[in-house]
Order: sequence, then C-alpha cells, then structure tokens
Amino acid sequence: MWREPIRQRRRDLPPGLSGRPNEIVHPQERIDGLVEAVISLTEDLSLNTVLQGVAQSACELVGTRYGSLDVLGGDQQLSQSITADLEPRALRLQDLGEHPLVRGFRASRPPMTSVLGVPIKVRGQMFGNLYLTEKIDGGDFTVEDENLAAALAAAAGVAIQNALLLEDSNSRRRWLEAGMEATDRLQAQPRSVMDNMALITEEALDASVSSLSLIAEVALDGRLKCRTSSGTPLVPCGQELPADLVAAEVFAFGVSRAVTDPRQVFDQVTAETLGPVLISALGTNSYGHHDDVLVLARPVGGTPYTEADITSSVLFASRIGLTLDLLKANEAKAENALFTDRDRIAKDLHDLVIQRLFAAGLSIQSLRRTTTDPHSLKRITIITTELDDCIRQLRDTIYSLRPRGPGKAFLSSRVLSVVHKVADATDFVPRVQFSGPVDDEISEEVLEQLLPVLQESVTNAIKHSGSKDIRVLLTVQNDAITLHVSDKGCGFYEPERISGLGNMRDRAHRLGGTCGIESIPDRGTTISWSVPVSR
Repeated sequence: MWREPIRQRRRDLPPGLSGRPNEIVHPQERIDGLVEAVISLTEDLSLNTVLQGVAQSACELVGTRYGSLDVLGGDQQLSQSITADLEPRALRLQDLGEHPLVRGFRASRPPMTSVLGVPIKVRGQMFGNLYLTEKIDGGDFTVEDENLAAALAAAAGVAIQNALLLEDSNSRRRWLEAGMEATDRLQAQPRSVMDNMALITEEALDASVSSLSLIAEVALDGRLKCRTSSGTPLVPCGQELPADLVAAEVFAFGVSRAVTDPRQVFDQVTAETLGPVLISALGTNSYGHHDDVLVLARPVGGTPYTEADITSSVLFASRIGLTLDLLKANEAKAENALFTDRDRIAKDLHDLVIQRLFAAGLSIQSLRRTTTDPHSLKRITIITTELDDCIRQLRDTIYSLRPRGPGKAFLSSRVLSVVHKVADATDFVPRVQFSGPVDDEISEEVLEQLLPVLQESVTNAIKHSGSKDIRVLLTVQNDAITLHVSDKGCGFYEPERISGLGNMRDRAHRLGGTCGIESIPDRGTTISWSVPVSR
C-alpha cells in the first residue's frame, strides 16, 4: 500500500526531526502520495470503502492525527460522518463540543488548535465536507496543505461519483431481480391474500436493503393500518400508522416518497428504532385507485434512500400491482367459468330433479285414496314431508349456485360458504334454510355485521353444544333480516356468559336491531339476531 513508505520514512526520521515530517519529506513525494491515494480510491468502488479511504488518505497526506468526512443529505444537513484516526485505538467517548467544524469527530481528543476544511462536490453539487485537525508537527496548516487537501477532495469527488453510479446500478439490479422473483412466485401457485402480501414484503426487504418492510391499507374509517410486515421491528397487523399526509401524496400521484423522519410514518415507540423511510403506492382497487402502500424503513443512522431506490421502488410496485391485477382477473375468469357451470347444474336441478321429486310426491299423496291403514297413512305423510323438505333444500342450493355478477355473490351463497368453512373440521354440516327474498339487495353495512355474527354463532354451537343437530335459518320479512342459529345440545344455565354474545349485541345495536338468546339445559340453545334490511 502506498501509505506504508511514507509511514516508514516518518519512523526513520532522526528523533529531533520526527515532529516535523513535512519539512523533511520532499514536496514531490507528497505529490506522489497524492497520485497513489487517487489510484487507491479506484481500487474498491464500494461507497463506504471510498469514503473511509478519503478520510484516511487525507490524514496521511496532510499529516494530521484525525480526519472526518461529513456527508450532507438532500436537505443539506449532516446525514453521515466518517472519521479517521492516524493511530486507531480504543477510546472512551466524551462530549467533544458543539463547534460545527468538529461535529464529525465523535471521540475525546486533546484541545484542537487548528482545523482545515475543504468541500467535496459530486456532479457540481455539494456532497460533503472533509475536515482535518491536529497536525502531527503541532504547527498550523499551510497553503500547501490546503492545496493538497483540495486536490484530494477533487479526486475524491470523481471516485465518489463512480461509487454512487455503481451503487445505483446495483440497487436497480436488486429491485429488478426482486420484482421478477416476486412476479414468478406470485404466479407459480395459488396463495391466500395474506401469503401474497408476506411474499411481497420479503422481496422488497431484500431489494431495498432495509430492516423493516410492511404493507398498509386504507381502512373503512380512512386510517392507514398495517396488513403484514417483515423484518424488525415487526409491526402488528391492524396497527395504525400516522402517515396519512405522506400516504395521501403517494396515493394522489402514484409515486414513491422518501422521508428522513420516521415519526411522520410510525408511532413514537416504533420510530425510535428506525431511520429513513420510503413509501410507495401498491396496486389499485376496482375503481382504479391505489388502496395499499409499501412502507420500507432502515435502522437509525441508516443510509437515506437514493433517487435510484425511489424510481426503482415505483417500478417494483407497478410490476407487483399489475401482477396482482392479473391474478384478480384470472380468479374472476375462473369464478365466472365456475358460476357458468353451476348455473347449468342449477337449471338441470330445477327442470329435471325437482320436477321428478314433485311428481313422486304427488304420486305418493294419491296413495291415500287406496288405503285406510293408519300405519300406511302415517308412512305416506312422513315420506311426503321428507320429499317437500328435499325440494326446499334443492331450491336453496340452486339459489346459492346462481351467479350475481363480478364480485357480488348472493347472500345465500355467502351464508353457505361461512357455514361450510366453520364446519370444515367436523364430520357434519349444520343445516341451513332460507325464507323470503334473502338474495335481494341488502346494504353492505348490514352484511358486514351479519356474517361475523353468523360465524361466531355457528362456531359456538359446534364447540360448546355437543350436538350435531345445528340449524341456521335466515329470514327476510317486513324490511327486517333475522338470523336464528339453534342447536339441540347441552344448553347453558347462564347463557349470558356465552362467548361473543356482547359483541353480537353491539353489532345489532349499531344497526338499530336486537339480539337475544334462549338456552335450556339439556335441550339446546337458540340465538336470534335481527336488524333492518337497509340503513
């Protein structure tokens, strides 16, 4: 390394001259050292290595004990400080003072009598300042020192520019590879929405070299809430993010936004462990508006997100958004094909099966005229009742099979879906009946309360009743929708303590409705929930 000959010359000086090396080392040798320093800066284009090399080289060339390279951020405020010590050693950190020229020196030092500072520019813009202090010979800085430091700063600007270009190139490559990898994995196999979200955050975390990656959505109340997160610190699902203003700008223009203060995005506790933050719009809803954001954050003191990160994150988010839209379109296509087939089955059931069952019922009823035996008449009544019941169930099934349109499943279909999902782990399925125009237009506000109540009621009946005879009746009559969930189980002595009952009542009261429970030990329980059809 070029520094070793200079260090050796200084060590070989006579004792009386060791304090004045610059008077002995020929100026030409210092120029040669400058040339060697410039060459060394091009050996490793890693930005951190280049910055550290600039600070260390400046100390060696000018003959100072300590140096600091202060990097300025986009707001022209100090964002990073790289220090150099001619004789590195362990130090106990103390208060160095508030003088702006020595703010980069983070350790205790003897009193500093002189400081040399030179600016470093990259592409004509201020990148930072190089500060040197405490000359080895104890003297003041000379014009020659200043010229040497300025020459090194000019060369450093070129080296830093090349390092930044390489870093930008590597950053864009990471983002591009992450986008391609995420797209391939999303399309490779069907996943749940949450699994897809987790996959996206993981890919973005690696691409951006961040410590935290999360996806947040705009909830119904207009607040930004976390859907899933990767990295540290993990942000719980559903936690609010006070990033409304930043997110509004991102949503409005579909761009990425970098912020240096994490308190603009996270709560106080989370923000204490984080530094720079990057927010990007992710995907669109059915109205063409952005409804999710990708939030990335680096740790305290982390490198701010560059322009390459900002532009690449926009492309990444756009690519992921298009992929998610494609997945939605494919799901809609598959669902449409499924509903088309179901519609065909429904027509066959209605035109063939139900008519044959109805004819069979009439034939059995006609047998009443041919017999007077009480036992036979009772059997005829039982069989006729069973056939009528089968016809009603077939009609309910037909209603649930018929499509309603893109993204608008019938309520009967949604009710059956909830019941089957809850009973998936059991060896029986609760019986479901409908009465009245249940598939007419019912406000989404009502459905958002009805379906969770249904799920909670059926879940409680399966878990606690001990009965396989569970029935669900949904009735629409006189502008009211009523849900009855009953079982023939063990019943409760204190039905008011049934899990989730208070929440069911709250949901009913929000819509101006009622919720009641009737439970008789050893005979079963019935939950009745009723609200107006529309609000």
